[in-house]
Amino acid sequence: MTNDSLYRYLFEGVSVRGELVQIADTYQQIISSKEYPAPVQNLLGELLVATSLLTATLKFEGSITVQLQGDGPIKLAVINGDHNQKMRGVARWDGDVPATNSIHELIGKGHMVITITPTKGERYQGIVGLEGETLADCLEGYFQNSEQLKTQIVLRVGEHEGKANAAGMLLQILPDGKGHEDDFDHLSQLTNTVKNEELFGLPAEDVLYRLYHQEEVKLFEPQAVAFECGCSRERSASAIVSIERSEVEKIIAEEGKVSLHCDYCGTSYDFDSIDVAALHENAEAGNNQIH
Repeated sequence: MTNDSLYRYLFEGVSVRGELVQIADTYQQIISSKEYPAPVQNLLGELLVATSLLTATLKFEGSITVQLQGDGPIKLAVINGDHNQKMRGVARWDGDVPATNSIHELIGKGHMVITITPTKGERYQGIVGLEGETLADCLEGYFQNSEQLKTQIVLRVGEHEGKANAAGMLLQILPDGKGHEDDFDHLSQLTNTVKNEELFGLPAEDVLYRLYHQEEVKLFEPQAVAFECGCSRERSASAIVSIERSEVEKIIAEEGKVSLHCDYCGTSYDFDSIDVAALHENAEAGNNQIH
């Protein structure tokens, strides 16, 4: 198997396009930051795959955040990714989480928020009702309602060779007005036959050949998918300087240090009284230089 990758492909002579993503290392890094219950891990895996597939459908530079929130056992699940397929994610839950992939049992009354933030241009946010039974159902409904494009989404999470894996596929009629539903339905039926062990264990070329060996498929160069948190000691230091110094010193007096914890990767950044004093001295020296 190659490293985590996203593949785009087209069907020759048919106005339908596809995507296939296989994510192992990135998924394992995301779920290793906390002691997530198995159903939370599964939902984060589905959300990770879905976000990667969504990011690949957008023709822009920037980031996308897909967030689920509600009053159920899982209060929040969020994945953030960008056009370079750099991914991070986190979830919060309360109490026991049922072993199910029903979005209603996991999230309860809630919604999905899709936020698109281009590097250039205006930020867009769409709120999606959780009308389907699964996350894939909800996303298919989103495309049907917002884009008027018939879309199939396959999200799979499970174990392969003892390690957590996530993978998925997207099939969509092209917005060129030439797509026929019969063609889409035929390809959709073929896509539905994909097995977990194929998605987790075979190269993308082999998966596509098994599914569509009677079709002409044009496969493009893959794009690497990777975990990237974005946190750093420098960013944490900037956050501490922005807090009232007396508040920080009060915490240090009680705890011996002030710690900032990153939910995305599980890293903690600790600062003692000497660190904080140095941060403020540097900040004041910088301000004096500006003036």
